[in-house]
Amino acid sequence: MSKICPLYSGSTGNSTYIGTKSGSILIDVGASFKGITEKLSLADAAPEEILAVAITHEHSDHVKGLKTFLNKTSAKLIASKTTLETLIQSGLVPPKTETIALDDTKIEIADMQLSRFDTSHDCAGSSGYSIILPDNKKVTICTDLGIVTDTVKEALSGSDLVLLESNHDVEMLKKGPYPPHLKVRILSDKGHLSNSLCAEELKALLQGGTKRFILGHLSQHNNTPLLARSSAEAALIDLGATAGRDYILTVAKPTNNGVCVL
Repeated sequence: MSKICPLYSGSTGNSTYIGTKSGSILIDVGASFKGITEKLSLADAAPEEILAVAITHEHSDHVKGLKTFLNKTSAKLIASKTTLETLIQSGLVPPKTETIALDDTKIEIADMQLSRFDTSHDCAGSSGYSIILPDNKKVTICTDLGIVTDTVKEALSGSDLVLLESNHDVEMLKKGPYPPHLKVRILSDKGHLSNSLCAEELKALLQGGTKRFILGHLSQHNNTPLLARSSAEAALIDLGATAGRDYILTVAKPTNNGVCVL
């Protein structure tokens, strides 16, 4: 059985564990080595089992623990060519680490197949990832995007499970304490996905056959788990869908308790 565990999810840190009998990977390392190790142990895993780390982009909430993790393990580093260059220039990649620039190709990691796709965010080479598991189930991790482009829609299509960003409630953001320039950034096409935009995409995904959803990367200041869930469920109810029967929806916690969703 495969395990999909959001270890950290939110504005302060992000990391998702994907493991099979033959090996495991991390999508992002946005927490300390100690923190990642503790969360992995709750999922009955350990850092030395991680064969590769795939990075979505270079923002600190996705890479703050990367250098230490690579120093302490033999994991390979995977990212888009542009992101990889940025990470190396920033001194986050130890000389011993094997690096793989992944753009339009796919890569086999143990008994999984990993592919990347472009996302619309305010940094070059920002990525989402799809993983084909040994039983041919498809898992897609997609956060940090201002809009759902046709490229993203194509990557999400056919997924059995999708972790999709549901970052903010628009009205809560507009009325909140953030300075105007930051609000503009978040609301832009290269910012973060709102609850309403996420909900609309979930409708399309459910109609396409996807039945398992994780809402991720919730803002601590401009969202709540209840708001994100309510928005998503309202959209799915519009289709006549019933939770538990037609779909399974979970909200990733800022720090996970080790519960795996697949």
